[in-house]
Amino acid sequence: MLLMVALIWGTSYGVAKSALVFYPVLGFLSVRFLLTFVLLLPWLRGHVRAALKPGVMMGSILLSIFLAETYGVAMTTASNAAFLISLCVVLTPLVEWAMFGQRPRGETFGYAGLSLLGALMLTGARDVVLNPGDWLILLAALLRALMVCTTRKLQLGTQVPALALTAVQVGVVGFGTLAILLVTTGGVPALPLHLAFWSQTVYLVLFCTLFAFFAQNFALRHTSPSRTSLLMGAEPLFGACFAVMWLGEQLTLVSWCGGALIVLASWLGTRPPKVAKVAAPA
Repeated sequence: MLLMVALIWGTSYGVAKSALVFYPVLGFLSVRFLLTFVLLLPWLRGHVRAALKPGVMMGSILLSIFLAETYGVAMTTASNAAFLISLCVVLTPLVEWAMFGQRPRGETFGYAGLSLLGALMLTGARDVVLNPGDWLILLAALLRALMVCTTRKLQLGTQVPALALTAVQVGVVGFGTLAILLVTTGGVPALPLHLAFWSQTVYLVLFCTLFAFFAQNFALRHTSPSRTSLLMGAEPLFGACFAVMWLGEQLTLVSWCGGALIVLASWLGTRPPKVAKVAAPA
């Protein structure tokens, strides 16, 4: 499920970029997440009280991630943004260590570093000079790491359905971006009537938001944050493949090698640990 999320999120950049031609960023985010919230309302029935507190906390972090990413990308290059956001793969084991008090397996850090090297080769961001936009993307990477660890911690020992948590989470983002839009502009722009905008929005709502966040919340009940982050680290590779096949972009051999390293790191990091065999008594 997490690999499927990484694949879908890899396509989301190109789709969202096309949709933003028709509507401003904050307005588009509010439409996307409020539509998802409405679709998930039936699953929230009967679980409002249990899902409200963890869902609001998770939604607040997610809102911060989207704001940091959106404004960060506006102030830096795409290659720097792609490289810096991949730092969440390296940061997640550290956040997990601090939050849960359990040091991840030593090889996890090596696989995270391998994934980071692959992202560096894939994006070509070899000379990163941090400007304000870079710092915002770095903040988003840290928030992503915090997000998966917090989601895991909040769900331990609870029986709240993942869809109910996802409903509250996306509701916070939708109403949050709408409130920011109203405060900063004083109103909501008229919704576009273009079929392309709504088809792209429906894709993002159903697959990149509803399914993706449900899958992530569900998976974190059954696996560690570091393992989750490694699987999600394949997102830049899928994004590159989508850009080549759909948008007609070109990748160098170094970029393809970087993508292969990300896949290798994800595969190595998700293998079950070896269990030492115990010799049978003579």
